[in-house]
Amino acid sequence: MTAVIAIGPGAGRPLRPSAAAWRRRSRRAACRVRRVVRLRGRSDAGMTTAEYAVGTLGACALAAGLYKVVTSEAITGALTDMLVRALHAT
Repeated sequence: MTAVIAIGPGAGRPLRPSAAAWRRRSRRAACRVRRVVRLRGRSDAGMTTAEYAVGTLGACALAAGLYKVVTSEAITGALTDMLVRALHAT
């Protein structure tokens, strides 16, 4: 059901906008959205390939350092001593 505006005798027009009006409005809205995105700039939420490579190298270096510390003679002796005392405790 469409509403009709009667301005004068026999001058009724349906209230439905034409397809061209919808296209104009949608184009304007799309232009506004693009303008806002351009003005705000793009956010860098993810990492690029180079950042992944640097992050991976950093993680490997940290793991190697921790492995060296845990397998050092002082730490191994302390852990062995603690384990022996825990197993022989009554």
